Amino acid sequence: MVYQGAILDVDGTVLRGEERLPGAADGLAALDTRSIPRLFVSNNPTRPPTAYAEKLRRAGVDAAPDEILTAGASTVAYLGRHYPSDTVYLVGERGLREQLESAGFDVVVAGRHGNPERGADVAVVSLDREFDYDTLTTAVRSIRSENLPVVGTDPDAVIPAADGDVPGSGSMIASVTAAVEREPEAVLGKPHGITRELALDRLDCEAADCLVVGDRLDTDIALGAGEMTTVLVRSGVRGESRIERSPVTPDFVVDSLADIGPILDGDR
Repeated sequence: MVYQGAILDVDGTVLRGEERLPGAADGLAALDTRSIPRLFVSNNPTRPPTAYAEKLRRAGVDAAPDEILTAGASTVAYLGRHYPSDTVYLVGERGLREQLESAGFDVVVAGRHGNPERGADVAVVSLDREFDYDTLTTAVRSIRSENLPVVGTDPDAVIPAADGDVPGSGSMIASVTAAVEREPEAVLGKPHGITRELALDRLDCEAADCLVVGDRLDTDIALGAGEMTTVLVRSGVRGESRIERSPVTPDFVVDSLADIGPILDGDR
């Protein structure tokens, strides 16, 4: 099979923290020598593509902003479709706030200035490394009093870091939705359909002609399950028992991105 595009997870597949993972350079070279366009797709909502491109470059991966799609971009796209020109009540960090404001949304930040003085239309919950009890209390009161729908940026409960996994957006989303006693309207990023749609549009290819590589079954592999060729790498959030328990089955399991060459050539 000749692949027309490749979706690559970043954290746990290409990078761990700020460092490039062993084998990542070989895997990227394998795509490049076969002229397969790539798109880095991350569930990190806190950095815009320009900042993510710089992070990759610092780690020795030459990447342009238009080769990067993040959960922040998926969130902006979803809100643009369903809540255009609305005010967003945000549980999240400055990086996401700036992305929302750049897209034209009025943003009220939870837990920083008490209850908002102006009404909001939708609550967005995301990674917040200053998340605390006061933030949660303010968010719960505001969401309940205004009966706001809740949108999560991504489902990642933990994210890989240099010193071990740390809590991600999914942990904050779970806390807020449990306290307000309602399910989120949508949780974006991977594997949400809007992220798949944006990625395929960016690569300009059909799902059947696309490869997706990542370290998580519930996000990366689920993004392409049943439509794309899926490759699970063992270099990030992993565990053989998870593969056995998961309802999502990857087409291939490899140790690292370095091992995709034979898959690209149809030798596996």
